[in-house]
Amino acid sequence: MIRLHVNQALEAGAEIVPEAAQAHYLTNVMRLQAGEALLLFNGRDGEWRAVLAEAGKRRCRLVVQALTRPQSAPPDLELAIALVKRARLETIVEKAAELGCRRVRLVLTRRTNADHAKTGRLQAIAAEASEQTGRLDVPEVCEPVKLERLLDAWPEGRRLMFCDEAGDDPDEQWGGDAGRARPALSLLSSAPSPEGRGQAWTVLIGPEGGFDPAERQRLRSLVFVTPVTLGPRILRADTAAISALTLWQAALGDWR
Repeated sequence: MIRLHVNQALEAGAEIVPEAAQAHYLTNVMRLQAGEALLLFNGRDGEWRAVLAEAGKRRCRLVVQALTRPQSAPPDLELAIALVKRARLETIVEKAAELGCRRVRLVLTRRTNADHAKTGRLQAIAAEASEQTGRLDVPEVCEPVKLERLLDAWPEGRRLMFCDEAGDDPDEQWGGDAGRARPALSLLSSAPSPEGRGQAWTVLIGPEGGFDPAERQRLRSLVFVTPVTLGPRILRADTAAISALTLWQAALGDWR
């Protein structure tokens, strides 16, 4: 059944007028007819069954009928990704939504090979991915921010999984000021409570050129940072992001 993300409040009897692009999608692309059903969600009120009450060339009207699923939240997982070229960044945002991220933070590093991003388009891509995957929410795509500023304002209680392509020798400590990088799955699977399960996490992926030595040094000095490696091969940013999020979900997320 077609699923559509809307911004309006959802309750029985509510009338929803989709945006022009959504109306075009419903009536011209999917050829939905008056009286046919679809599902609506807004990230707050759960998922609702609605029917197409009125269909026009540029406008349509939906009537909300009944709740199909109550609102729930995914694990508190977010992705911080250094800006990369547009096509790869769009893929990363799409897959982050599919893999259950609550938020995507765009980061500017010293070796970032792009200096801007169309966050409106990226947010639309996240919404489309959420519609297709059955999510009840849409991850937020944040405006780009410098890595230094992100670290300066780091919230208490949130851990940062630093995917360090430079790697290091294994170390038995969990995080810590001088914690060395360990294989991500091994480290995540051994995460003690409350250090792992149930805690808020951010996965950090660097640019195609890797992190600057000064950035790596600062990241490794922070107590909330856990350095990890993603295997013996150097991965592109999009592959690294998908791999790291998959490992986190398998070890600590809602795949268990």
